[in-house]
Amino acid sequence: METVIELIVDEGKIDHLGHMNYLEYIIFSEKGMIDWFRKAGALHEELAQKKLGMVFINLDVNYLNEARLGDSLKIITKPVKLGTKSFVIRQDIYNQDLVQTTELIKTFVMFNTATRKSIPVIDEIARHFTKIKNPSSC
Repeated sequence: METVIELIVDEGKIDHLGHMNYLEYIIFSEKGMIDWFRKAGALHEELAQKKLGMVFINLDVNYLNEARLGDSLKIITKPVKLGTKSFVIRQDIYNQDLVQTTELIKTFVMFNTATRKSIPVIDEIARHFTKIKNPSSC
């Protein structure tokens, strides 16, 4: 499942160089992750009631082009790799001219918040990887 959200770069996101601050790309990407998890049926509130969550263990960010004030950024979020207890999500950010500004690769581990141990990836998330499952990874 691939999701897309769009956000506008406002004045509060601009650094002293006149482009979007590097941390804002990560914040924008997190909004894309929230949307992806919501559409996947893995809502934070419901997972918390079941004492489940996702631990964020790795972030790889490549800044390719700058985003500037007023740019409309499209954040595309899609699953890439499924392991037994972990999964990898890729996000690509493009501006209104379809120029890619950023690529992010995020690795998560499923986690039982009561036992503080990793657990198998839940079905709500795993089912979105069925066509690209790679059991020898993660």
